[in-house]
Amino acid sequence: MSFETIAELLYPDITETPADIEAKFPRRVLPEGAKVTRLAPSPTGFMHFGTLFPALIDERLAHQSGGVFYLRIEDTDAKREVKGAEQDLIDTLAYYHIFFDEGATADGEIGIYGPYRQSKRAHIYQVFAKDLIRRGLAYPCFTSESEYEQLKESDKKAELMNKVWDPEELAKEKEQLRAGRNITEEEVRAHLAAGDRFIIRILADGDPNKKIPFTDLVRGKLEIPENDEDFVLLKSDGIPTYHFAHAIDDHLMGTTHVVRAEEWLPSIAKHLMLFRYLGFPLPKYLHLSQLMKMDGNSKKKLSKRDKGAALSDYKAEGYPAESVIEYVMTLLNSNFEDWRRANPEADYTKFPFSIKKMSVSGCLFDYDKLNDVSKNTISLMSTEKVYSDLSTWAKTYDTELYELLTENPDYAKKILAIGRGGKKPRKDFAVWRDVKPYLSFFYDTLFKMEDDFPAQFSSHDIKQALTLFAKRYQPDTGNSVWFDGIKAIADEIGFASDMKEYKQNPEAYPGSVADVSMFIRLAVTGRMNSPDLYEVMQILGKERTLHRINAAIERLEHVQETKEA
Repeated sequence: MSFETIAELLYPDITETPADIEAKFPRRVLPEGAKVTRLAPSPTGFMHFGTLFPALIDERLAHQSGGVFYLRIEDTDAKREVKGAEQDLIDTLAYYHIFFDEGATADGEIGIYGPYRQSKRAHIYQVFAKDLIRRGLAYPCFTSESEYEQLKESDKKAELMNKVWDPEELAKEKEQLRAGRNITEEEVRAHLAAGDRFIIRILADGDPNKKIPFTDLVRGKLEIPENDEDFVLLKSDGIPTYHFAHAIDDHLMGTTHVVRAEEWLPSIAKHLMLFRYLGFPLPKYLHLSQLMKMDGNSKKKLSKRDKGAALSDYKAEGYPAESVIEYVMTLLNSNFEDWRRANPEADYTKFPFSIKKMSVSGCLFDYDKLNDVSKNTISLMSTEKVYSDLSTWAKTYDTELYELLTENPDYAKKILAIGRGGKKPRKDFAVWRDVKPYLSFFYDTLFKMEDDFPAQFSSHDIKQALTLFAKRYQPDTGNSVWFDGIKAIADEIGFASDMKEYKQNPEAYPGSVADVSMFIRLAVTGRMNSPDLYEVMQILGKERTLHRINAAIERLEHVQETKEA
């Protein structure tokens, strides 16, 4: 058999050699230790939380080392491609501040190692496939038109995956498959003349009883059984499988580190064989454990259908991009939180990300932890940034809030500035969706009494405290003078103005100065809990503050009259 002849029969139009292709992709000139990484998603669905993990690892490994991070679209499965998925991917990653140095973009491609979409690289794969056939390392398998139609009507892949094989049946199936290795020139000519379709399979030389040493940068040293499967390299449409395409692309694009899910671990033997056959140096691999979530008392894989899986949900809910990235960093490196406590205002990119600090057992997704991280992240933002990001979110997801914020930006910023800055900034909300309930009492159109005056206090005492405060309130006084006035009111109505004394003898008083403050807080904000009351009243202004206090007095009088009637 002449492998050279068969290669020419199959690909008469392919005149380039692997050396010709290699010449088009020059070796990268980078600083010593620089890493070249890639994110290589398939546009078969919209972006989910799990994609953010490898994306952030890739970005950190590359940019922290002075290397290159690029985006390659693995769009070789046209049947499963989802319209808009590629654009969603590019937009979502940009939203989370993950930017590429090269690769596919919405406006075209950047870089000299393209095309960065695999569907446009068919010629390249065929050049290498032809060379493998020529060297007797791959061979064609033909399918007649009638056989092809039968295959189209069935899900052969699912059928084979779900089938339970007994050893003899499996051995027979392998033997039938390997029979194709002995195809002759005459048979190839006959099939081509008949217009039969063909795929290209690798001619495996492995022995599954032998093992190959392999080092994964996350999992350490492993031993992998050799591959003896003649797996497919090119499909009948000339488009490659993932195995073949990723080996060629990663080599030509100079990839040094490949970050991917642990589901690819069983394919390592195939990839080791491919790189050996192709004569390429093997990149370093990092296989990530599954992202888990609690399901009752047990853990389960976070699936694409679970709450928290779709990244679009985080944006709609109003998690700042910085919060999500911060949270992912806590999952990726065990020492990130200690570093963050020591560097509360530093950009996360200053953190020395390390592969050695990554978990082998997998990360546990925790909404409560995410919310805590997000509250802390927002608390450290400047007023201007909070206003800008909140307004941007509200424009799409809450138009009423957007109109209120933009109607008077200075007023909105005063509200958002309460408790911001200092050693212990307020942590009132984790998502932008929580801001509207938080600040609603500052806007008359949203204001309502959410809490009632506690029943243990008499209406007379409450009304008296509010009336005295309304008569004496002067917004120009400082905070301490303002509070002294509230203490004076407490004394006048028989409440304790000294909290220490009140705690020592609470039965001697109907209430304390804290309760008087609570009466005023309820009247002004409509709720028991709110930001600093003095600042709140400064922002509302004297007229609106007194209007609300007088309205509360009228409600108390109405309730009292109703009871007496």
